Amino acid sequence: MPLRTLIVDDEPIARKVLREELGSFEEVDIIGEADNGTSALEKISADHPDLVLLDLQMPEMGGLEVVRNLRHGTHMPVIVIVTAYDRYALQAFEAGAIDYLLKPVRSERLAVALERAKRLTEKEAAERLAHLQEIADQPATPQPRRIVGRIGEEYFLLSAEEIYAFQADGEIVWIITASKKYLATQTLKVLDQRLRNTSFRRIHRSALVNVDHVRKMSALSSQRWLITLSNDQEFIASKRQAGSIRQLLNG
Repeated sequence: MPLRTLIVDDEPIARKVLREELGSFEEVDIIGEADNGTSALEKISADHPDLVLLDLQMPEMGGLEVVRNLRHGTHMPVIVIVTAYDRYALQAFEAGAIDYLLKPVRSERLAVALERAKRLTEKEAAERLAHLQEIADQPATPQPRRIVGRIGEEYFLLSAEEIYAFQADGEIVWIITASKKYLATQTLKVLDQRLRNTSFRRIHRSALVNVDHVRKMSALSSQRWLITLSNDQEFIASKRQAGSIRQLLNG
């Protein structure tokens, strides 16, 4: 995933130069700019950037004050200070910045800061996912295990009963519910194993469906079935799975 980046500087030319420098890095997605500290806090709260490139000297609220205000919020992006002043480095690191770049920023130095930011965001994302997966796998109740799904940068814990189907598209696996699609965090093979002895049936090498949400089954041939779910999603059962589908009909 690219680093969703916010540029914060009160000087338009400085923002333009930094935007042009970042243009040569494919792993960076610039999602916006802010020209003062108050606007920066608002955009961070609304857009949840992964990385903020932050100037120190700005009217009304300086960069260090922005960082200190962020520490009390719910979303803490990676902060890299970009400034013309070298005397605030210690304060910046103590406040929570991970790097301190002096203007004019050299491309090689910017690359180092971006790589450091990328490693940190990937590590944090992996830790959040592992924690969610640990919660999902807890056998504390007799209810079916929960499944972790993702939309954008947000992760959701879904109960098995609210999931209509899993559908693989190459290496990507989609979780289909009544009205939404989530990106699964596990392969279809792993999900199939986790959901053994539940209401899920493997009807195709690329699909698992929840029997409880099957509304209609139509024979396409002696060994192929068109399965329609309650949300009108349709799947074709492969010949290999025809026996299992017949058992479902007989049940």
